[in-house]
Amino acid sequence: MIRRELKSFSHALRGLKFLFQSQKHFRFHVLATVLVVALGFWFSVTALEWAVLLLCCGVVLMAEALNSALEAALDHLHPDIHPSVGKAKDMAAAGVLVVSVLSAVIGILVFWPYVL
Repeated sequence: MIRRELKSFSHALRGLKFLFQSQKHFRFHVLATVLVVALGFWFSVTALEWAVLLLCCGVVLMAEALNSALEAALDHLHPDIHPSVGKAKDMAAAGVLVVSVLSAVIGILVFWPYVL
């Protein structure tokens, strides 16, 4: 049982490595997460603010990972350009955009009082 769990964990780490190496948008979001964490330490944000900021970062990274996985699966299943595939990819990208923009707004709301 533990061996199977460790194997699953290694698959997840391999996925993270692949995301970081091959997906520039994922790297951008990781960089943004590093910036958020640095600002959190710089401004000594509260525990609740840490929770909100880290949750936002995690959701954005998860959305980007799911978007990349969907794109890879669709490219494999239907390598030719197809309107339905394009719509699915666009909708997945829209999901990343929505959580990214909302997370940026939340970040501004958290950090704004510290900047003033």
